[in-house]
Amino acid sequence: MYEAIAEMIVTRELEPGEHLVESELASDLGVSRQPVREALQRLQTEGWVDLRPGHGAFVHVPTDEEADQLLAVRAILESESARLAAKHATPEHLEKLRALQRVGEKAVAADDQAAMVAANAALHAHVVSMSGNLVLADLIASVARRVRWYYLPIARSRGKDAWDEHAGIIDAIEEKNSRRAANQMRQHAERTREIYQEWRTEGAEERA
Repeated sequence: MYEAIAEMIVTRELEPGEHLVESELASDLGVSRQPVREALQRLQTEGWVDLRPGHGAFVHVPTDEEADQLLAVRAILESESARLAAKHATPEHLEKLRALQRVGEKAVAADDQAAMVAANAALHAHVVSMSGNLVLADLIASVARRVRWYYLPIARSRGKDAWDEHAGIIDAIEEKNSRRAANQMRQHAERTREIYQEWRTEGAEERA
């Protein structure tokens, strides 16, 4: 239940601020209320859900500060993963990276938002796996789901630019140019951070 509800939040099937009614979730997921209640308590502990006494459970609404801090940390971690990936890249690694790049480009061409997010996550995860650093991989995995949550509403606006940036990162990795791979990954992650900030600002202005 935890995984199912968390994924519904990440994909924004359950929107930030939405009231989560245990009986409705239980009915939708085909279970009793008890596992839903337990899942909501765990989600609250991990910052996905806010439990308000007397009012119930609500999908957490991320603040500008917490989103910015997480995306800033992600830029640092993924920059290091790209640096190490360039050192350890094999022909098989690169073949898979190129394949993932093609999947992402097709998603952009089809204007398939969900596919863009999935392909983006898969490509970044593969770069991390190429790094060979298990501690780094664990740290990135701990923020990866939240990155997907933040990335979904800006996937279209990032669009082709994001995949052009990916192509440059892959080229640097293939050339085993660790410094350039790290710099390009950091710039890529920072650009995503900037676009997210712009999206949040525009949304705040519209609500004002």
